[in-house]
Parts: sequence; structure tokens; C-alpha cells
Amino acid sequence: MECGRRDCVPRSHDRVSRPSSFARYREDMNSQDLSQRSRKPITAEPVMSLRRKNGVLLEMVLRRDEGTSALILFHNGEVSEHRSVTLDGQEYVPYSPANNLLTHRVIALPSMVGDYETDAQLLTDVQAFIHKFVDLSPEFEEVAAHYVLMTWGYDLFNEVPYLRVRGDYGTGKSRFLLTIGSLCLKPIFASGASTVSPIFRLIDQIGGTLVVDEADFWASDERAEIIKILNNGSAQGFPVLRSEVTPQREFNPRAFNIFGPKVVATRHPFEDSALESRCLTEVLGSRPFRSDIPVSLPESFEREAEVLRNKLLRYRFRRFANPLEPILNDEIGLEPRRAQILAPLLRVAVTDDAKSRMRGFVIGRTDLVHRRENDAERQVLSSARSVMVGRPIPVTLGAIAKRFDDDWGNRYGTEVANRWVGAVLRRLGVVPQKSNGIYVIPPSEYPHLRNLFVAHGVEDVGTSGEKEPVESPSINTN
Repeated sequence: MECGRRDCVPRSHDRVSRPSSFARYREDMNSQDLSQRSRKPITAEPVMSLRRKNGVLLEMVLRRDEGTSALILFHNGEVSEHRSVTLDGQEYVPYSPANNLLTHRVIALPSMVGDYETDAQLLTDVQAFIHKFVDLSPEFEEVAAHYVLMTWGYDLFNEVPYLRVRGDYGTGKSRFLLTIGSLCLKPIFASGASTVSPIFRLIDQIGGTLVVDEADFWASDERAEIIKILNNGSAQGFPVLRSEVTPQREFNPRAFNIFGPKVVATRHPFEDSALESRCLTEVLGSRPFRSDIPVSLPESFEREAEVLRNKLLRYRFRRFANPLEPILNDEIGLEPRRAQILAPLLRVAVTDDAKSRMRGFVIGRTDLVHRRENDAERQVLSSARSVMVGRPIPVTLGAIAKRFDDDWGNRYGTEVANRWVGAVLRRLGVVPQKSNGIYVIPPSEYPHLRNLFVAHGVEDVGTSGEKEPVESPSINTN
């Protein structure tokens, strides 16, 4: 690590110090890298964040009013500010304040290392900010505040949950994304006007928290790419492969690391039940809005969010400079999927009461997901039965999806896709087959379907919600 007079700009209001430990560390690095640097010039690499195994952290700060940026180095409990830092022979510099991502506020950063008294007080300040600008249930508001703190140390976890709200237009989803996202570590605000390609690169190169309204990508190829990011981005070690073309027009597959926290807004539940189970979800629009919520965000919003980000940067240095001891499943007392969702939140909880409340929230919401899955399976079977009664074979997935929309579409608010119906049936052990370019239910699956009808009680489910007489599908299985 190097810090010459030209590269160091101490600022008194950041409480910058350079103890002797920094000098010794610098001399060691200089002596190790001298021969390497004498052989070839070092090309400075711009970074927004960097972690070393020896506890060294680099974080970028941005001062919009001054038009400057800098790197904050944390090591051995001490903080210093630099224009460039050299680690292991590589020079690092902050991104230019004129970078398009920063000038257009695609990414929000701290402006300095703030300070706070206790973790409990910081959590209270974060929750008060959320309460001031967005209307959430008390339970979800507390979960959201803990989620914000968790994002500032997400790179030490193996799995992270997603924070998600669901609702129709005008229910406050955009306000939620902006309010929560403004406090998270390196939020990447991705709008519906974006293409997905740069989002892969931003997460891979910058890390941080993806803030996205999935509904903006609904019924488009881009939405499928967003779902891919969400499916693969909740656990370490599951990069996404994408083909890129070299200047020589050769295809060159590249792996993108898309792990990290995600703050998401959607209009509907996810079709994938595994993805749905990774989300901590609040449904918006089910109650009147609070009268004290401002209709438009005041000018003070950005400044208040920046002050909290500054404090949260100090929190990252204090709490997440070194690896964390793993939380054992016995300490949580839940099955693995729920334990994975809850463990990162328990890391930042400051009271046992808060841990208990969040545990109850996770149990309640995941139980709700399971009930919805069962409802969806029962409804698909009911629609399949209605199509099959008196209908010549084969029965297509398209016909079942159309009947499902007629029977249950008002509950889902959108037309379901054939592939979703197929996914539900496959989950139940029914395997559709492709015939003449379309997917059908082969006759060999009808006996299994009849058993599913009985097991799920769909004989008693009518298309209008009223009971109808029990009758077996009039289908020929020979």
C-alpha cells in the first residue's frame, strides 16, 4: 500500500489518522512490490469497494457539491482518506465524480465516514427515516430497517434474502424502492427503461444492492433476464454465463457474479416458488395510506439519506471488517431455507425481542407462500379437470391456461402463461409432452391426474366457486 504526499488528502472533518501501524504496513508492501513495479508500469484500477483477507477495506466516497471523489481505507481499526491506494502491487483509484453512473444517480454513495453512538440508535434512525417517507406495516418496517443494515456486510454472508413489495400501480412501490434503496450499500437503481446487459456488468464489477421494479420488465424478454439474476443472485458461487462477441467476432462465454442483496417491487407473485420463498414480502395497497406521508419527496430527502449512508459506512467498518462466525441452525431452530433467509437479519439484530419478531415474520410469510402454492396447484387441477370433462384428447397446456384465466384470472390480475401451468403440473408429477409443436397432457398421465383430483378435492370446486356434483372425467385411457 502506497500513500505519497501527492496521493493523500487528509480531511479534518473525517477524523482521519495515520498511526504507526499504517507506516509499517506501507513499508512492508513497498518492499514486497518494488521489484515488480520496477519491471512494468502500474495501471490504476477504478474501484468503489474492495475487501482484503487481512481486514483491509476500501470504500469510495463521493462529494457532489465539491465534485470530488476519494477512497477511504480501513485497517486495524483506523480510517484514512486517499486519492489512490496501492495494494499488492496494484494501484486503485476512485471512480471519477463525472462518471455517468454517478452524475445520473444510478448509484448512491456516502460522502464521508460518519459517526453514531450505538448500533441500536443507528437502527432506530434508519427505521425512523423509512417510517417518515413510506407506508409499511410495523412488522415489515422493522424487517426493512434490519435489511438495510445487513446490506452493508452482505459480502461476508453465503446467502442473502431479497426484500420485496408487491402491489398494483399507485400503491407506493416506487417510493419504497427509492426510500430503502437510498440507504443500502451501493444501491444500483435499475429502471424499466434499462436493458439488462449493463445490469449484469454493474453487479459483477461494483457489487452492492440491486434496486429494481420487476413489473417494468413484465411480458418482455428483459423480464426473463431479470428473473435469471434473481434466481442466481441469492447465494455465493452461482454466476450467470453469458455469451459475448470478441472484436474477432468469436463467441466468448463470460461468467458474471450477481450475488448480492436485492430490493424488488412486483405486481404479482413470482411463478417460481423457490424464488418466491427467498423474498421477505409486504403486499401494498391493502389499507388506507397514512396521512403524514409526503405526497412528493422534499428537498431534504437526499441529504437525510446521505447522512445515514455516512453513518452506515462507519457501521460497515466496525461490524464487517473481518469474517463472521457462522450461525448454527440449532440457534435458529428452522428448516434450512427459512434459516438461510433469517440468519443475515439475526446478525444485525440488536435485541432478542427483535430477533423473535423477525423469526415470527419469516415463519408467517413462508407459511403464506406454501399456502399460495397449494392454492395454485388446486386451481390448476380444477381448470384441467374442467377442460378434460367431455373433451376429446389430447388436452393442451394452452387450453388449461385459458380455462384457468376464465376461472381464476381475477385473483391473479394477469393472464398466466402455458409454461407456468406446465411448471405447476410438473411439480405435481404430471409430465406434459410436445406434440406437433404444442405441449399436451399424454393419455398415460390421466390416471395420475385422476388421483390428484381426488387428493386435492377438486371435484368440489366449480368454475364460479360453487360446489358441483362429483363426477369423474369422461376420458378414454386406452
